[in-house]
Amino acid sequence: MTPIGFNGRMNANDAGEVLARPRRGPLWPRVKAASYFELALFAGLLVVWIAPGLEQPTFYFGMAHGIGFIALALLIWFAVLRHEAPYTLLAATLTPVGPVGSVIAIEYLERRPGTLAAGPANLAAAVDTKGSDTSE
Repeated sequence: MTPIGFNGRMNANDAGEVLARPRRGPLWPRVKAASYFELALFAGLLVVWIAPGLEQPTFYFGMAHGIGFIALALLIWFAVLRHEAPYTLLAATLTPVGPVGSVIAIEYLERRPGTLAAGPANLAAAVDTKGSDTSE
């Protein structure tokens, strides 16, 4: 199967892959860990920001949070492109609450049945080279 947009055309198999339901894959545990780590950085930033006289730690926590948040957003975006996370997780991450939104969305997605399917993240892994579905 050629990548979408490789030859400027999109066939029926590519359309099915674009609209495929997200499945847990190898990036999902990393997304979860990064979300919780970024939430811890954000909480630390709030603590040192509220405490008086901690300008230097506030700077370092602020820099770590800023870089970490950008890395988290890029990781989730990459997971969305690989169909390992739904678009709603990316949207929740990009809200003003940032890492809090991503952690809430992850917990919601894991507790609600049917939002993330178990199995291969790539539709091509579930379809053999002849294009017939192997699950039948």
